[in-house]
Amino acid sequence: MNALAANFEPDTSHDFLSLPLYDERRPKLKLRPRKALFHFRELLKDKENTEEVFRIFESLPWRNLRKAGEAFIQSERGLDIRVREPSLPAILDDHAALRRMPKGSLAHAYCDFMEAEGLTAQGLVDEFDRFAADKPNYNDQFKWYMNRLRDVHDMLHVLTGYGRDSLGEACVLAFTYSQQPSPAHLFIGYMAGLNIGKQVNSSAPVLRAIREAQGLGKACPRLVELSITELLPMQLDEVRRKLNITPAMHYRAAHAVWGSMGVNPYDLLGKKAA
Repeated sequence: MNALAANFEPDTSHDFLSLPLYDERRPKLKLRPRKALFHFRELLKDKENTEEVFRIFESLPWRNLRKAGEAFIQSERGLDIRVREPSLPAILDDHAALRRMPKGSLAHAYCDFMEAEGLTAQGLVDEFDRFAADKPNYNDQFKWYMNRLRDVHDMLHVLTGYGRDSLGEACVLAFTYSQQPSPAHLFIGYMAGLNIGKQVNSSAPVLRAIREAQGLGKACPRLVELSITELLPMQLDEVRRKLNITPAMHYRAAHAVWGSMGVNPYDLLGKKAA
C-alpha cells in the first residue's frame, strides 16, 4: 500500500466480492439522439443544470461500457484499487489529509481547484443521486466502476488545465471521450463548441481546441482505471508526464483571443438560470 493510501481506511470487507458482478436487471440503454438534442437545448438554458448532462449520457450510452467495466473489476489491479479506494469522494473531500501531501503535488492542485470553485466531490454524487432518485438501485460490483467514471471528472480539470468555462468543460468532455467513449462526450463537446461560435464571432480556435482535447485524451491511460491515491502525492508536472498529458495550446489560444476582445469565457454557452 502506498504512503497516501495509508492515510485512509482501506475496505477490507468481503461484501463487495459477494455481490453479483453485474445486475442483469440493468436496462440496456439505446441511442436516442433526438432526446439528447432536447436535453442539450435545456442545458443551454442553465449550463449548471447537471441533471440535463446526466440525461444526455443516458440518451447516448457507451456501447462497450459493461465489457470494459467487468474486465477491470475482475483484474488483479482492479481488485487492488477497489480495496484501497472504495469511495473516491471520501478520499478527495478529505482536504486535511490531502494538504499533508507535498507542496506542488496533485493533491494540493486538486484542493486549490476545488476550493477556488466552491466544489466538492460529494456534491457531484448528490447531483447524480437527485437525478437517479426515481430509478432502481442496482447493488452489484459494477456500480463501483460506474461511480468512478463520474468521480474522476473534476480531477481531469486539474490534470489537463482546462477550466470550468464553457470551452474548458467541452474540452474535458472531448478528452474523456477518448477514455470513456460514450457518444455523449463528443455530442456535448462539439455542440457546445458550435454554440460558443454563435455567441461570439472571433478567430478563437474553439473546434480545434476540442479536437486537440480528444487527441490528448487518447494519449493518456484511462484515468478511472489508475490508482488515484498513488497519483495524488506526486508532483503535478510529474503526473502529467506519467500520463502523457501535454499543454492544451488551442484552448490557451482561444482564451488569449477572447481576452484581447474583453470577452469573458464564463459568459459563453448560455446563462445560469436565476
